[in-house]
Amino acid sequence: MLKQRIITALILAPSVIAAIFYFPINYFATLLMAIIAIGAWEWARFMGLVSTIQRLAYVGITCVLIASLWLLLPVSDTWLVVSGVTHEITSTLWLSVAWWALAAILMFSFPKSSAIWATNKFFIAVFGWLTLIPTWLAFMVLRTNNYAVDDFQGAQLLMYLFMLVWSADVGAYFVGKSVGKHKLMPNVSPGKTIEGFLGGVVCAAILTVVVGMSLQWAVEEYITALLVTLLIASISVLGDLTESMFKRQAGVKDSGAILPGHGGILDRIDSLTATAPIFALCYILLA
Repeated sequence: MLKQRIITALILAPSVIAAIFYFPINYFATLLMAIIAIGAWEWARFMGLVSTIQRLAYVGITCVLIASLWLLLPVSDTWLVVSGVTHEITSTLWLSVAWWALAAILMFSFPKSSAIWATNKFFIAVFGWLTLIPTWLAFMVLRTNNYAVDDFQGAQLLMYLFMLVWSADVGAYFVGKSVGKHKLMPNVSPGKTIEGFLGGVVCAAILTVVVGMSLQWAVEEYITALLVTLLIASISVLGDLTESMFKRQAGVKDSGAILPGHGGILDRIDSLTATAPIFALCYILLA
C-alpha cells in the first residue's frame, strides 16, 4: 500500500505543481471546479445517494453554486487595489470558519452528535457545500494574489500551504507509526495518535523555519508565521478527522477509488478543505 501511495504521489505532485504555477487563472479555476465536482460526487455517498442520477444532481448543484460565485465575484477582481479583498469574499471565508468550528463540535461529540444529522440528507448536503465551495474560493483568493504584478506570487502562497499540509501529514504518519501509542480521536479515526499529531506540527514548524531562513524573515515575521503554522497544522487534522467522521457514519473506508493507494479525491484534499479558507483569511488579515 505504501509503495502504491508513493508511486501515485510521484505522478500526481508534479502535475499539481505545474497546474498551480503555469495554468492561466481561468483554466486553473476551471480545473479546480472539476476537482471539486469529483469531491461532490464522492460526498454524495456520505448522504446515502446511490443512483447515478442522484449523485450527478448533487454534483450539478455544487457546480452551479461555484459558477454563481465565480460570476458574482470574478477571479480577476478578487484583489482590489484600495480595499484589498471584497467584503463578500471575506464574509464567505468567515462562514467557512464558522462551519469548521461547528464541525469540530460535531466531531468531538461523535457518535452522539450523529443523531442530529446522520439521517438528514439535506444537512449532510449543506455540510458538503460548506466544505467544498469555500475551498474553491480560498484557492482562487490565494492564487490571484498580486497577480497583475507577479504571476507567481499567488502560486508560491498556494505551494506554501500545500507544503505545510503535506509536511504535517508526513510527520504525523511516520511519527504515529513509529511511536504513536495514545489515540487522538478513537471514536472517529482509531489510527491517529496524539504523538502523530505532535510530530506533524513539529514537521510543519521545521518547514516554516527553513522557509523563513531562506527569505531572511525578521523575528516578528517568524513569530507570526509559526503561529499560523500551528493553527494550520492543527486545522489540517480537523479536516482529516471530519471526513473520517462522515465516512465512518456512511460505513465506507475511502471516499472513492480514483487515486490508487490514496482512495478518492476527498481523501487527498480533506485537510486542504479545512486549511485553505483559514489560511486565506489569515493572509488577508495579516498581510
